[in-house]
Amino acid sequence: MRSYLIHRLMGMMVVIFLVLTIAFVIVRLAPGDPAALMLGPEATAEDAAELRQQLGLERPIIVQYFTFLGNALRGDLGTSIFFKQPVTKVLLGRAEPTVFLSLFSLAIALIIAVPIGIYAAYRRGSFLDQASISTAMLAASVPSFWTGLMLQRYFATDLGWFPASGYGGPDTHFWERMRYLLLPSIVLGIVNSALILRFTRASMLDILGEDFIRTARSKGMGETRVVLRHALKNAAIPIITVIGLTFALLVSGAVVTERVFNIPGMGNLVVSAVLRRDYPIIQGTLIVVASLYVLINLLTDLAYLFIDKRVKY
Repeated sequence: MRSYLIHRLMGMMVVIFLVLTIAFVIVRLAPGDPAALMLGPEATAEDAAELRQQLGLERPIIVQYFTFLGNALRGDLGTSIFFKQPVTKVLLGRAEPTVFLSLFSLAIALIIAVPIGIYAAYRRGSFLDQASISTAMLAASVPSFWTGLMLQRYFATDLGWFPASGYGGPDTHFWERMRYLLLPSIVLGIVNSALILRFTRASMLDILGEDFIRTARSKGMGETRVVLRHALKNAAIPIITVIGLTFALLVSGAVVTERVFNIPGMGNLVVSAVLRRDYPIIQGTLIVVASLYVLINLLTDLAYLFIDKRVKY
């Protein structure tokens, strides 16, 4: 176990190193002067020269690279051109909506997908089974922004059950802010439940056809116990894998939903940074999201140990 963790941590370091290198190269490969690109066409030559000096672009490229790596390893991802604040501070200020949106969305996706996937596999070939597959394919095919606009139109504007957009003001209570996230969480939960549902159904179908399931039934064991205790437990590893992947995708891919509902999260921040040419924000977000991906993959692998005692690292 210890050697496995050391191996995985070394792999994480390599991936993060490659991401840092890519983030550094992206800005330097942009055609033209990076400082002029960041400031826009209205900037003067004096402004561009000042920014080049501030970013250290006058130094040799190898010196810039190692300085960038050293700062990143210390948690210094640079200073935002637009906000005039450290990138880490800006990202931390936008992390709360995105993290809670991802968690709520994942919870809703699990509530929808896992029970339906289990029952669809148990009633293979039934009307519910076929309906669940068709619904999952429809949910995966419909763009999330369209689903968001429709739910926003009826449940927020017409019925008034949810706030239409935003995240509340600076003095808004925590639970009131969470209320702003319910409708966008439902949108993302519906969209992302499709993949989990299909994997749950497929994994359960494989296990329900095994010999030990027939043996358990022949011994008179109840169907609920057979399905939940024996089949689901042995089918859990593929399900956990796709859940971890879904959560990683939610953290990094909630851009459209955040824009539709005007949520000041990391996705909305990245879109604004691209429009403003705020490259330090884009670089910082790339590094943070890639690190989260690697961390979530590690935690998913470690979760196998608690689900199936036969797994050994």
